[in-house]
Amino acid sequence: MGPVSAELGIDVPRRLAFEFISDLANRPAFTDHFVSDFRLFRVESKGVGAGARFRFFAPPQAIWMDTTIVELDPPHRISERGSGGRWNRIPSATEWELIAGPGSLTTVRVTYWTEPTHPIDRIKDAIGAASIWYRRDWATALRRLRDLLESGEAPEGRPGVAGGSGYSTPMPQ
Repeated sequence: MGPVSAELGIDVPRRLAFEFISDLANRPAFTDHFVSDFRLFRVESKGVGAGARFRFFAPPQAIWMDTTIVELDPPHRISERGSGGRWNRIPSATEWELIAGPGSLTTVRVTYWTEPTHPIDRIKDAIGAASIWYRRDWATALRRLRDLLESGEAPEGRPGVAGGSGYSTPMPQ
């Protein structure tokens, strides 16, 4: 599927936006409308190797996905790779680009795609409408990210680490 992209201007310095987005512990604060059961792979939620597992909601189903930061180019780009679906057989990728604008304006662009390799997954991808949901959900996530960053408020709670107890976001309805 994909790629699907969303883009939005946020009135904060690029470095601040980069630091916030590259910390996976902050993700539930702006993606919990389509992501639930968010758990970090390790206590350190920043930097290359930081990862998380979560449920990605795209009607009529919610599938387990994971993501790991594989490359950081501060303050320009964050690359994540992961997998999900049945037996984690669907590779996925998320790219974040942060473009400096005039003054403190930062344009944030997120691009997400999956590369189903199994025949059943390719058929589901071809007949499904997941890309419509993902495009809408990422656009909403960027608006929520903008509101969070421009308000200067810290997100509430912190996701738990896999195997531990802690913060869990409820399943979207």
